[in-house]
Amino acid sequence: MGTVVLGFQNKPKASLAHFLPQGTPTPLVPILIVIETISLLIQPLALAVQLTANITAGHLIIHLIGSAALALISINFVLSSIILIILFLLTILELAVAMIQAYVFTLLVSLYLHDNT
Repeated sequence: MGTVVLGFQNKPKASLAHFLPQGTPTPLVPILIVIETISLLIQPLALAVQLTANITAGHLIIHLIGSAALALISINFVLSSIILIILFLLTILELAVAMIQAYVFTLLVSLYLHDNT
């Protein structure tokens, strides 16, 4: 939110230009200002929810498969070993997803900051 305030202080004309596209009909101006203001305030929240959901989903799947492997180790060792191999491969996949999430998070934050400073 601080970047929005700094953007309005340093470049008020450019900051206000984000609220109204060029050629906006006059009757739509108040509605667009409200919609763009809500959008501006919701962007960081949406980014946080997306990142949290992706991290939580990965951890939950790894936990569930790991629990299944532990429960099966005394019943069927071979099946449990196969599940552990799948768990290892899934962990590698989760590392790749974490790297992609870090890239997307950084890209979106930089775009968000660029729009508001």
